[in-house]
Amino acid sequence: MFSEAPYSLLPDFMTIDWQPLIAIIESNQRFVLSSHVRPDADAIGSEMGMKALLDSLGKTVRIINPSATPDHLAFLDPEGRIQKFGPDVKLDAAKDTDVHIVLDTSAWQQLNDVRKVLEATEAKKVVIDHHVSSDDLGALEFKDTTASATGVLVADLAEALGVTPSREMADSLYCAIATDTGWFRFSNTDSRTLRTVASLVDCGVEPNLLYQQLYERSSLARLKLHGRVLDRVTVEFDGRLAYTYVMRKDFKETGTHPSDTEDLVNDCLTIDGTHCAFILVEQMSKQMKVSFRSRTNLDVAAVAEQFGGGGHKKASGAMLPGPFDEALKRVLDALKSALDAS
Repeated sequence: MFSEAPYSLLPDFMTIDWQPLIAIIESNQRFVLSSHVRPDADAIGSEMGMKALLDSLGKTVRIINPSATPDHLAFLDPEGRIQKFGPDVKLDAAKDTDVHIVLDTSAWQQLNDVRKVLEATEAKKVVIDHHVSSDDLGALEFKDTTASATGVLVADLAEALGVTPSREMADSLYCAIATDTGWFRFSNTDSRTLRTVASLVDCGVEPNLLYQQLYERSSLARLKLHGRVLDRVTVEFDGRLAYTYVMRKDFKETGTHPSDTEDLVNDCLTIDGTHCAFILVEQMSKQMKVSFRSRTNLDVAAVAEQFGGGGHKKASGAMLPGPFDEALKRVLDALKSALDAS
């Protein structure tokens, strides 16, 4: 059995009964961790934090994702331990494990080809997630939609296991939480969030250094892309909506990548009077990825679900077929209806 927790992390916010997962961890040795396509810092940070947690318990852990780690998050995995399903690891090897844990999503669409692994494996399946939107993955779910980030839940689990986070684990979880709360400026930042990150700072995290890694390593190409995209910002519906878009040719002409569009949608919300915002990003497949944001009671997760996507009430996403003009019209029509009804 694991020892009693040496410190109190979240005394008033333990909303998940972790005992079934603790029993699984105690009785199994080999673990695979996965997260969603186009992983953000909550996905990568939660995975790396979970890996560090399981490593500390003497477990064998692999991380197998449907997408490669974005360049700007590579510092969270300096040894390149995260594998991409397909190029780095094939189905037979990926499914050969005792437990497969999915973090920061519970939607089939978000798992892309990793779905094949989950459908083929005989391993126990576990989901740790904080998103509202959900599919039945045939897994034991540990979900808390009130948590500001999946990183909060992994920290919660560490406390339940009696594990004090190492510096590596603390850094990963801090990045997960800080980014999913907009560096603690979004409305999902609550006292539980702040208690969690305070405890991580006590474990050695230096927030200023992590901020530099996340936000102060921009390339000139990325800045030029942002300038181009922000120049396209348009407001609609009496200023209640702001949106912009990125086409594939923009990446080619500026020498950038889709990951360089992260956080651009949030800039649209800085316009006074806006209730919601979105950005359309053309994919290599010519599909259009849409990211929604809201700063009112407008539920953009419900809007995203109309297109087979999902997420949080105030931050969600979906994938639409092209071409751009048709996708844009569909999104504008859906948001007009949502705004009129709110």
